[in-house]
Amino acid sequence: MVTIRSVAASDLIPLNELYEQLSGERANNDSMLQLFHTIQNNPQYHLLGAYVDDVLVGSVMGIVCHDLVGSCRPFMVVENVVVSDMHQDMGIGKMLMGDIERIARERECTYIMLVSSDFRQQAHRFYASLGYEPERVRGFRKELKYSSI
Repeated sequence: MVTIRSVAASDLIPLNELYEQLSGERANNDSMLQLFHTIQNNPQYHLLGAYVDDVLVGSVMGIVCHDLVGSCRPFMVVENVVVSDMHQDMGIGKMLMGDIERIARERECTYIMLVSSDFRQQAHRFYASLGYEPERVRGFRKELKYSSI
């Protein structure tokens, strides 16, 4: 049975493993824990996990952003959507996205925005199956470099 709930600090090591599967890099566990507490205390952040038999197998993060344009209603940015390879095609991603959409509706968001790397064609088909439509926009990203202190 799959349950969706907020991710707890005790789930950060398996969450880090999921994120490594998603991005190819692992976070420092101590840094992750410190930042987790910051996120956990910010009501605009919603970090959900999908659990099978109390084991974390997927996650999504939604961030409610305030907007000063038009009706001045918020929108949500969705990031870090991941389901473990062993648990894909079981409806878990759909459940996670459904719960994050429910939160966006409760916060009266006007839309949900997410980006996906161009090469992730399977993910694009998944988002399209949920009603997300690709827009003719071009994303830009600038990596900021920092020197070690």
